[in-house]
Amino acid sequence: MGLFDRFKKKPATPAAENKPAKKKKTDKELATERREPYVSIVSLDVNPDNLHEGSFELDWNDKFVANLVRAGYRMREDDTDADIVDRWFQNVCRHVVMETWEQTEAMNPRYTRERDLGDGRKEIS
Repeated sequence: MGLFDRFKKKPATPAAENKPAKKKKTDKELATERREPYVSIVSLDVNPDNLHEGSFELDWNDKFVANLVRAGYRMREDDTDADIVDRWFQNVCRHVVMETWEQTEAMNPRYTRERDLGDGRKEIS
């Protein structure tokens, strides 16, 4: 027996050859099995000629859409799932913009007052 003989690949057994490879389930499949809502950003594309333009590709399951319908995102009976999810996503983006704007405005010097309290301390209101 040579030094490396024990490391040689052993021939596969016929039973192992006939077994299909086990496919790993996606996060969406797992969430759907657990009857949980699922949404994910699949891709983000940005226009290289105009960086202000871009698009998102989203993936979701039926449970997520059902939750959106219950929350009032269906506006018409003929709304597709994509219409409902798009309406939700636009609302999320709108909230992000508004929160950013409110934080910026809160720090705007024309809306804040500083008062020197002494000892290197200030009151900002």
